[in-house]
Amino acid sequence: MWVFPALVLATLSSWLLGIEGGPSGGTSTVVGCAVVAIALIKVRLVGLHFMELRNAPTALRGAFEVYVVATGATLLALYLIL
Repeated sequence: MWVFPALVLATLSSWLLGIEGGPSGGTSTVVGCAVVAIALIKVRLVGLHFMELRNAPTALRGAFEVYVVATGATLLALYLIL
Protein backbone atom coordinates (compact mmCIF):
# COMPACT_ATOMS: atom_id res chain seq x y z
CA MET A 1 0.00 0.00 0.00
CA TRP A 2 1.49 3.31 -1.09
CA VAL A 3 -0.68 5.61 1.05
CA PHE A 4 1.11 5.16 4.36
CA PRO A 5 4.59 5.94 2.95
CA ALA A 6 3.09 8.94 1.14
CA LEU A 7 1.62 10.21 4.41
CA VAL A 8 4.97 9.79 6.16
CA LEU A 9 6.72 11.62 3.33
CA ALA A 10 4.14 14.43 3.45
CA THR A 11 4.58 14.74 7.22
CA LEU A 12 8.35 14.93 6.90
CA SER A 13 8.03 17.45 4.06
CA SER A 14 5.80 19.78 6.06
CA TRP A 15 8.08 19.45 9.07
CA LEU A 16 11.14 20.32 6.99
CA LEU A 17 9.30 23.24 5.41
CA GLY A 18 8.44 24.51 8.87
CA ILE A 19 12.05 24.30 9.97
CA GLU A 20 13.46 25.92 6.83
CA GLY A 21 10.86 28.68 6.67
CA GLY A 22 11.13 29.57 10.32
CA PRO A 23 8.98 32.16 12.07
CA SER A 24 11.01 35.12 10.74
CA GLY A 25 11.73 33.82 7.24
CA GLY A 26 10.98 36.05 4.28
CA THR A 27 8.92 33.33 2.61
CA SER A 28 6.83 32.47 5.65
CA THR A 29 3.55 33.06 3.77
CA VAL A 30 4.54 30.65 1.01
CA VAL A 31 5.76 28.10 3.55
CA GLY A 32 2.57 28.44 5.59
CA CYS A 33 0.38 27.94 2.53
CA ALA A 34 2.45 24.92 1.49
CA VAL A 35 2.09 23.35 4.95
CA VAL A 36 -1.68 23.88 4.88
CA ALA A 37 -1.89 22.39 1.38
CA ILE A 38 0.11 19.33 2.46
CA ALA A 39 -2.18 18.91 5.48
CA LEU A 40 -5.24 18.98 3.23
CA ILE A 41 -3.74 16.38 0.94
CA LYS A 42 -3.11 14.21 4.00
CA VAL A 43 -6.71 14.67 5.16
CA ARG A 44 -7.97 13.59 1.76
CA LEU A 45 -5.70 10.53 1.65
CA VAL A 46 -6.73 9.44 5.15
CA GLY A 47 -10.41 9.95 4.38
CA LEU A 48 -10.34 8.09 1.09
CA HIS A 49 -8.07 5.22 2.00
CA PHE A 50 -8.24 4.61 5.75
CA MET A 51 -11.85 5.66 6.31
CA GLU A 52 -12.73 3.89 3.03
CA LEU A 53 -14.64 6.81 1.56
CA ARG A 54 -13.37 5.92 -1.91
CA ASN A 55 -15.96 3.11 -1.94
CA ALA A 56 -18.68 5.15 -0.20
CA PRO A 57 -21.88 6.24 -1.91
CA THR A 58 -21.40 9.12 -4.32
CA ALA A 59 -23.18 11.65 -2.11
CA LEU A 60 -21.03 10.87 0.92
CA ARG A 61 -17.79 10.95 -1.04
CA GLY A 62 -18.88 14.16 -2.73
CA ALA A 63 -19.67 15.75 0.62
CA PHE A 64 -16.22 14.76 1.88
CA GLU A 65 -14.50 16.21 -1.19
CA VAL A 66 -16.48 19.45 -0.84
CA TYR A 67 -15.55 19.56 2.85
CA VAL A 68 -11.83 19.23 2.06
CA VAL A 69 -11.94 21.93 -0.63
CA ALA A 70 -14.06 24.32 1.46
CA THR A 71 -11.91 23.84 4.55
CA GLY A 72 -8.76 24.35 2.52
CA ALA A 73 -10.05 27.49 0.85
CA THR A 74 -11.19 28.91 4.19
CA LEU A 75 -7.91 28.14 5.96
CA LEU A 76 -5.79 29.56 3.15
CA ALA A 77 -7.95 32.68 2.90
CA LEU A 78 -7.78 33.27 6.65
CA TYR A 79 -4.05 32.65 6.66
CA LEU A 80 -3.47 35.14 3.86
CA ILE A 81 -5.83 37.78 5.27
CA LEU A 82 -4.77 37.60 8.90
